[in-house]
Amino acid sequence: MQSGLKIGDLAAEAGLNRIHMLAWRDLADVEAGGSEIHASMVASHWAHAGIDVTMRTSYAQGAPPETMRDGYKVVRRAGRYLIFPRAVAAELAGRHGPRDGLVEIWNGVPFFSPIWASGPRVTWLHHVHEDMWPLVLPPGLARMGRILERRLAPPFYRGTQVITLSHSSREHLLDRLRLPAANIHVVPPGVDARYRPGLSKTPEPTVLAVGRLMPSKSFDALIRAVHELRDDVPARLIIVGEGYARDELERLIASFGAEEWCELAGRVDDDELVRRYQESWVVASSSRSEGWGMTLTEAAACATPAVATRIPGHIDAVRDGIGGLLVDSDDEFVGALRAVLTDESIRSRLSEGALRTAQELTWDRTAYETLSVLAATARRR
Repeated sequence: MQSGLKIGDLAAEAGLNRIHMLAWRDLADVEAGGSEIHASMVASHWAHAGIDVTMRTSYAQGAPPETMRDGYKVVRRAGRYLIFPRAVAAELAGRHGPRDGLVEIWNGVPFFSPIWASGPRVTWLHHVHEDMWPLVLPPGLARMGRILERRLAPPFYRGTQVITLSHSSREHLLDRLRLPAANIHVVPPGVDARYRPGLSKTPEPTVLAVGRLMPSKSFDALIRAVHELRDDVPARLIIVGEGYARDELERLIASFGAEEWCELAGRVDDDELVRRYQESWVVASSSRSEGWGMTLTEAAACATPAVATRIPGHIDAVRDGIGGLLVDSDDEFVGALRAVLTDESIRSRLSEGALRTAQELTWDRTAYETLSVLAATARRR
């Protein structure tokens, strides 16, 4: 683990006193998720170590155009699509002030920093979005998104240092985007200290899922799995999060007559989220694409094991058979949930393994190792 002082020393040695970050969304966005939490935690650790950090992102409903959060500056201007050209124009015009380093967060659509940005820079790329495009965009735009991500953008980034969250995501980037292996660095996320084991679990078997309500998270598959599970296990499902897929999920819940055992809890504050993790018997993710699976790690820090799809990201966040169970099909999902909810010895063993895994992850370490990659580019220059 590295202290804030060492982060500051590393920045000073590399001349990184002012860092700009370009992000599609920030933590104030109603659809903020793991990527936004990751960016915010790293930015705040850097800021507390004495680095001047400015994050440029898109407009968030109800949030001011400029604000300070945890020591770093957030500038929210332009919509979901105009953020890309306008953020680039602002950097070229120097409207955010001078910078010593640039962090581009490539979240589906890149900012193409290799074309226009001078000086030290890195790109954060958590995962390939190939399976997500048709789930969130009309067919024509989805095809354009895939072509942009797979064919048009990668050649520009072959000389860029790229940071991703997991070894499985790294392998996916190598396979799909053909980026140079030497340029892709793995830096796992951390876990906030507020996530810790609780005193008791709910009386009834409770399955918890946390994330944006969007098609790629496949919450519909999870609802169907618990519906089938309830033939012999009186399980309850709680889904925490908000998003545009809520109406569709509500219709599915109504079709099953599941209102009594399936709750769409919406967005909750930090204290309630911790409580939900602590008291649930298992956390579940049926997502199709993840860079890591931070909700699984947060639950693990609360000694709550996971059942999740075997995809890049999840493979690293959950040690299969140690801190949770990974599955390859809907039938396996039901079987894994049944095993964890009905066998106390399995649940206890996985809970202990999950907690041990989570204790290895800290945001101090994440912030330091992420800065190390940017510092190396600065020293080379």
